Amino acid sequence: MTNTLLILFLLIVFLVILSLSFFYSKRNKRLARKTLTSPTYVPFLKEQEFNPDISTDNWDLHKLRLDKFRRSQYKGLTFFVSSENRIYYLSEKGEKVYC
Repeated sequence: MTNTLLILFLLIVFLVILSLSFFYSKRNKRLARKTLTSPTYVPFLKEQEFNPDISTDNWDLHKLRLDKFRRSQYKGLTFFVSSENRIYYLSEKGEKVYC
């Protein structure tokens, strides 16, 4: 009698562990599907070339846009070309800082 109860108890524990592992594996698969991210939008080089308001890290493109539009965004900061052909940007206080 005690052997039968012991086997029954072990069988119940085994089934509980099996069902919990099945539940968590399904849950993890669902979470993995939700966390897929789309790649960030990177403008094409031609689009960057014709729009000086798009920030760039490309120094050559920055210089080209300064020549063409007399302003360009480089690494998040907008640079301008003055009437004396000097390059400057505006500080937080609104003052011109010449490079």
